[in-house]
Amino acid sequence: MSGEGGNIKIIISGGGTGGHLFPAIAIANGLRRLEATAEILFVGADGRMEMQKVPEAGYEITGLPVAGMVRGASIRNIHVAWKLFRSMLKAGKIIKRFRPDVVVGVGGYASGPVLKQAQRRHIPTLIQEQNSYAGVTNKLLAKKAEKICVAYEGMEKYFPKEKIILTGNPVRQAYDNLEALKAEALDHFGLKSGLPVILVLGGSLGAGTVNNAVGGGIGLVEASGVQMIWQTGSHYYDRMRGLAEEKAVTHTVVTGFISRMELAYAAADVIISRAGAGTISELALVGKPVILVPSPNVAEDHQTHNAMALVNRGAAILVRDAGAQAELITTALNLLNDSAKRHSLSENISKMAIKDAAEVIAREVLKLATR
Repeated sequence: MSGEGGNIKIIISGGGTGGHLFPAIAIANGLRRLEATAEILFVGADGRMEMQKVPEAGYEITGLPVAGMVRGASIRNIHVAWKLFRSMLKAGKIIKRFRPDVVVGVGGYASGPVLKQAQRRHIPTLIQEQNSYAGVTNKLLAKKAEKICVAYEGMEKYFPKEKIILTGNPVRQAYDNLEALKAEALDHFGLKSGLPVILVLGGSLGAGTVNNAVGGGIGLVEASGVQMIWQTGSHYYDRMRGLAEEKAVTHTVVTGFISRMELAYAAADVIISRAGAGTISELALVGKPVILVPSPNVAEDHQTHNAMALVNRGAAILVRDAGAQAELITTALNLLNDSAKRHSLSENISKMAIKDAAEVIAREVLKLATR
């Protein structure tokens, strides 16, 4: 089965956050590399980041008026239910018009209606679950999905074992040559050779708790002769830069956004990060010692589940959000002074790295499209 003219037709649905959207675009790029003539249509949620980012990546997208439920009993959920009903109707029309050979769901608001409508029409569906803790929608959709691509072991507690393929999460790049980039990396950030470096990743918007903990401990970092690359995120940049200037820091580079992530990773001796699924997959490929501070403000606390999947294998250190202010900087400085612990963390997180995830998932999509 294939679209008109013999071209394979694929719908990729979902988004809402970078954690869902980046893997979706990476899978599409993987499909293009393997099957250049494939016709790919994205379906996202109106007003969410995918409506801008997908066209920038060179793909067509159409939006659904879908939105997330408000936690607790809320009158607004009546409006949300109406949007879901309209989205189900629109998803059905999109599938009828585009006639896909396979539909891929990556999570996010739009994923549910599109996969549900595809499954009603007996069109093969594939789910890509980024987290170590499966969300409610994916657990429901999994019953009729053909394949479920996961990033963590032990996912049979959520999904039928025979449908699971351990593929890892698609990431931005391979990060194979970081050691060779060390000198260039230090020069790029204006750092000195021979002094240890902490890399703090606040995400594109920023993590308030992490930034406040680093801001509160910046004097201790400077006094220890340790250098730091502090990526604050856009929301916090002005305030944190002002704080760094006030304390007259000389060893800390404050930035809202890092465009050359490979150089940031190459410079780092210890990394502090949130525990989003995509970030963790990237950190496993980087293979450096990591302190994870899971965000408590995400659905079903999945960042803590992601972090624990590493902590339980001796592949990361966990600092809980509530304890970050008191513990984060001292934990990082103690780790810099413990070379055996750093070596063990690096070794264990590297074992969890899965390369070429986008191509592996793309091959599974193509198998379903052409069967």
